[in-house]
Amino acid sequence: MGLSGDGDGVTGRVPAHQIAYARLRDMVLFGDLAPGAAVTIEGLVARLALGMTPVREAIRRLIAEGALQLLGNRRVCVPRLDLAALEDLGYARKAIETRLAVQALAGCDTGLIAKLQAIDAQLDQAIAAGDIPGYLRQNHAFHFTLYARAGSPVLEALAASLWLRIGPSLRVVCQGPEGAVARGADGAPLHEPDNHKRALAALAIGDEAGLVAAIKADIAQGVANIRAGQAQGLFG
Repeated sequence: MGLSGDGDGVTGRVPAHQIAYARLRDMVLFGDLAPGAAVTIEGLVARLALGMTPVREAIRRLIAEGALQLLGNRRVCVPRLDLAALEDLGYARKAIETRLAVQALAGCDTGLIAKLQAIDAQLDQAIAAGDIPGYLRQNHAFHFTLYARAGSPVLEALAASLWLRIGPSLRVVCQGPEGAVARGADGAPLHEPDNHKRALAALAIGDEAGLVAAIKADIAQGVANIRAGQAQGLFG
């Protein structure tokens, strides 16, 4: 039975409020809602094809997580990141995600590495095709497939919350200036160096220090690219 439907009750076997949260979370996480751009609650109800009550509950949860901001006139928006918030998010992500990666390394096997390699191949295809939504989804899938092996739901939930706050800005940076190719810090290509390949190599030989370095570098790269986008005026 599918998960689609409408109303305020149960949709299929999953409560409508859970579906509303999952859909709205993905809209935030993968940049469908641009930072600072106001959207009405009624507009979200229409886009999610669900009832007002579950959508309002989803909005409340995301506001509590810092992923949405309530405005006047029944509107919400994704908060814009200032430089201080960006640096704090980068610091927190490094602390939590490197811990998750180290814990995942202890339970790593050939099956996990093969799964991560397949995701990374799809990510590379998305980059080559200029598929920004596809890239963002596969990038998220790579990290959280690895982190799921850590067996630490508390840290994984914290990491997921941090990604909610930084994901929309990554979408803006990937899109770049109007009519121009997106570039990262110091004019470098956004996705180079490829820190996922470094992480995969470290996982294959059980190199904890190498894995930690790759995850830290990947996070730092994203923060630097957003900082460069801020300097270029991409966020208004």
